Amino acid sequence: MSNENEKLQNFIFRVRRFDPGKDSEPYYEDFVVPCGPGMVVLDGLWYIKEHLDPTLSWRSSCRMGVCGSCGMLLNGKPHLACHTQVRDISKDILLVAPLPNFNIVRDLVPDLAPMLEKHRKLNTRIIREDIEEVLEPTDQYWQDPEDLTAYLQFAYCIKCGCCMAACPTLATDDVYSGPMPLTQGYRYLIDTRDGAFRERAKLLSSEIGPWRCHYAGECSAVCPKGVDPARAIQLMKRELVWDLVKLGKRRHQKPVGLLPKENRATERREGIAEAPEFTIEGATSPAE
Repeated sequence: MSNENEKLQNFIFRVRRFDPGKDSEPYYEDFVVPCGPGMVVLDGLWYIKEHLDPTLSWRSSCRMGVCGSCGMLLNGKPHLACHTQVRDISKDILLVAPLPNFNIVRDLVPDLAPMLEKHRKLNTRIIREDIEEVLEPTDQYWQDPEDLTAYLQFAYCIKCGCCMAACPTLATDDVYSGPMPLTQGYRYLIDTRDGAFRERAKLLSSEIGPWRCHYAGECSAVCPKGVDPARAIQLMKRELVWDLVKLGKRRHQKPVGLLPKENRATERREGIAEAPEFTIEGATSPAE
């Protein structure tokens, strides 16, 4: 037990506090937190809540880097608190603040509702004319492995908001949809099972589309899942330009149909794409 205590190091968690019910403006409060090797920021916040100040507020759920709810600003960079080890990003003082570019509900809790509303407006779902099959499916839709690979990386988004917090365009432009909604818009734009290219392209050609992105790339640099929103936005621009000048063929094709009977198998088909490699170097390392 003594050996374990010797490994502990006291860190100062400098936490941004704000209670809209009583505070006129945000302020910072320091907490001394003993941190051992491998301790993540979320563990430190729980230590503060359980031992120092039970009023501290943040949002978290899975503790596994899957739900995306614990996104916050750690030493000036968006991270997931459950995914980021304290000693990886700090030597003594850790600055903890809510994600920027969002209104603050309280302390470290951002209001993600505007982001999710923008996501909804871009029709980020598969839309088809065969409604009965969608609602009561009788079989799976046929999709080649290559078509799956085209959007698979972008399907890993967990809606944490880190990319939105890092976006310099969104910081000054509330109309701009931002990297998360646009990435998911592109994910469905190129899905061969979807039949709403024309409807979605009309939306994306407006001011809520990708045209205000100047490719700073910060969204991709901070994504904890390696989704690379900046790449998706540039590919979306290409799709829309191709459609405008009548190039390419994907947008003129009907959505794929049901799996042909002769292609049905009881075992996993060969050639099913594995998870693609991250296109952002070091995307899995919160220390970089």
